[in-house]
Amino acid sequence: MTRLAPVRVALTILIVTGCAAPSTTPAAVASSTPSTSPIASASPASPSSVPTGSTAPVAGSTPPKLTLGVVVGGLEDPLDIAVRPGHPDDMYIAEQAGRVRLVRSGKLVATQVLDIAGTVTAGGEQGLLGLAFDPDPTDGRFFVYYTALDGSQVLASFRMTAADADVADPASKKILLTMADQYPNHNGGSLAFGPDGYLYIGTGDGGGGGDPLGSGRRLDTLLAKVLRIDVSASGSGGRPYGVPADNPFVATPGALPEIWLTGLRNPWRMRFDRGTGDLWIGDVGQGSWEEIDVARAGVGGLDFGWNLMEGFACYAPAAGTDCARPGLTLPVAAYGHDEGCSVIGGTVYRGDADPALRGWYVFGDYCSGRMWVLDPVGDGRREPVPALDSGRSISAIAEDAAGDLLVTDLARGELLRVGVSGT
Repeated sequence: MTRLAPVRVALTILIVTGCAAPSTTPAAVASSTPSTSPIASASPASPSSVPTGSTAPVAGSTPPKLTLGVVVGGLEDPLDIAVRPGHPDDMYIAEQAGRVRLVRSGKLVATQVLDIAGTVTAGGEQGLLGLAFDPDPTDGRFFVYYTALDGSQVLASFRMTAADADVADPASKKILLTMADQYPNHNGGSLAFGPDGYLYIGTGDGGGGGDPLGSGRRLDTLLAKVLRIDVSASGSGGRPYGVPADNPFVATPGALPEIWLTGLRNPWRMRFDRGTGDLWIGDVGQGSWEEIDVARAGVGGLDFGWNLMEGFACYAPAAGTDCARPGLTLPVAAYGHDEGCSVIGGTVYRGDADPALRGWYVFGDYCSGRMWVLDPVGDGRREPVPALDSGRSISAIAEDAAGDLLVTDLARGELLRVGVSGT
């Protein structure tokens, strides 16, 4: 990959990798399989209600090759990209230090939308990690996920000022959720509104190497999960949000009702396919494997297996056991650390500018700068198809209002547009 300046490396290389300590090589399910091999015989153990196909246009027969073109520079450690409903020419960028910037019609607006740097712990894997706007343009709120000064993870909302619709009102801040955190790494931070209007929140396992807190599969912690909440309602027990009645663990004794999906290590960028409603998640691995997970539209309660599994392989603490037990939902794709070390989840392209890309899931890797495409239809395992060696420090992939894809380069502070080679 492109070598970063030493100062920038010290600050940013840990943002999404999350490998706080080396881990031993994952063991295979069967002792006859080499310990470094993925599990070849396992198949996704998804609920029978998960659809096996897509109702949206399918990917073309020829995997496209991608290009990246600079939209704008001048950003500082950009980590997320968001669209504001009703503002098709605007893109909002979350910067790690605690600022939100506005790119309008391809130009970086000098005035900052939000600056909460004084309340954010930034550096390593901490900082302003996620950004999303309420899909209802009449609502006007946007939501941020950040690391507070005490190390906890915070979900908060803001509104723009009455005098300037491009600047947030600091007095409008409302904290919705706070999660205590013992370690500085594996903080998650992905935010996405689903087709159902609910806010989905991707949280990390709380840090350390190998999930020492056991967060992955516990139901009494919000860590290592995807949460699902109703930000348009107030809940019981003083919650400043509602909990959807059909969340999978609402009636489970001892379980936190906000939980939608379990068994994730450090989900970094999750996006909904605007054509199908499927939720695609890039989950950063420990020492050997990076994975892509999918929860089909409307299906909650899936267990993606951390820390029993890493990718398709048994994780080291489960060595000698049948880790691919019934009830786990395996990834649809994984790649080893010979190809990268920190997956950046993307989305399925549904735009019109690049017909050859339509219907393909696009994702990348922060460390290597590689990008791949994947056929999103069906639930079986498939191999990622190489699409670009960008030489970039990819930190986020998202759609603009038209459905075309954008990428942030953390090291160079640039917003990039994805294109197709030869078109």
